[in-house]
Amino acid sequence: MRIVFAGTPEFAVPCLRAAAQRNEVVAVYTQPDRPAGRGRGLQSSPVKREALARGLPVLQPESLKTALSRDALRALKPDLLVVVAYGLILPRAILDIPRLGCWNVHASLLPRWRGAAPIQRAIEAGDAETGVCLMQMDAGLDTGAVLLSQRLAIGADETGGQLHDRLATLGAQTLADGLGLLRAGMRPVPQTQPDAGATYARKLDKAEARLDWTQPAEVLARKVRALNPWPMADALLAGERVRVHEAGAIERVRDAAPGVVLGAGRDGIDVACGRGALRIRVLQRDGGRAISAADFVNARGTGFVDAG
Repeated sequence: MRIVFAGTPEFAVPCLRAAAQRNEVVAVYTQPDRPAGRGRGLQSSPVKREALARGLPVLQPESLKTALSRDALRALKPDLLVVVAYGLILPRAILDIPRLGCWNVHASLLPRWRGAAPIQRAIEAGDAETGVCLMQMDAGLDTGAVLLSQRLAIGADETGGQLHDRLATLGAQTLADGLGLLRAGMRPVPQTQPDAGATYARKLDKAEARLDWTQPAEVLARKVRALNPWPMADALLAGERVRVHEAGAIERVRDAAPGVVLGAGRDGIDVACGRGALRIRVLQRDGGRAISAADFVNARGTGFVDAG
C-alpha cells in the first residue's frame, strides 16, 4: 500500500511507527512549525521529528482547502490516508482522494467524546472506561463509521497524561490490526455510529483550570487528574496561587464554608468544598517545582485561614 500519514502531537507518534513498519508510508503531513518556549523559537511537531528520523518526506501546509493542497496529495497517489490528531480540517475533496479513503484513530469509545479533548473529558466526567476507535472518516466531526475499537479501564488515580500514554499505545495497536486486515484482503467492516450517547469533548482551555471550591470534592479531584499535565488545575491557598498536581476527595471533618482550609500537615492540605473536602497532596508555587503538601506547609507554616 501507499500510505500517507497526517498527525501532529506526541499522541500520534506511536501510530506513525505502526503505519511505517513495512515502509508503506510515502509522506507525512503535520502542522507548520510553531513558536514555543521562552525564546519563542520555531519548534517542529513530535510527528515531524519522528518522520525526519525515519527519512520520510514531510509536508506542512497551513490549510488543506486549496487546489494546490489537493494537487499535492493527489500526486502522492495514496491508497490510504491515516489521520491521528492532525489538527487541520480535511475537506470532502481531500477525503475523496485516497483509493481506500481516510482512517482516523480517535481516543474514545465513539460516539461518546467526539472532539478535541476526549481523554481529559472522560476522566473529568468520571467515566469508568474509555478506549480507541479506528474510524472511516467522513465530513462530520468524528461521526464516521467505526472499523475497529478497543476498550480500556480508567484507573482510579490516573491522570490525563498517564491515560494519554496508554491510549496512544492502544491506538497504535488498533491501527496495526486494521492495516493487517487490509493487507490480508479483509477490509474491516464499517459500523455506523448510533445517535444515542453522543457527547462532545470541547478543547482544553487555561481559563477552566481554576478550582471552584463550591463544587463537590470528587468533581474537583477528577478535574485535577484530568488537567494534569496541562493546563494543570490551580487554586488560591492563603492568598497564594498554586498549581495542584495531585489531590483526592475525602470526607469533611467539620462544617465550614467552601474554600476554608480544614487542616494542613504531612498527609496534605484539606480544603472544604461544596460537598466533602479536597486533600491536596502535591502542588507547585509560582516559579517553583512540584513539591509535597508537607514541604509546602513547612515552608509556609500551618496558619492558613482560608483558600480563597
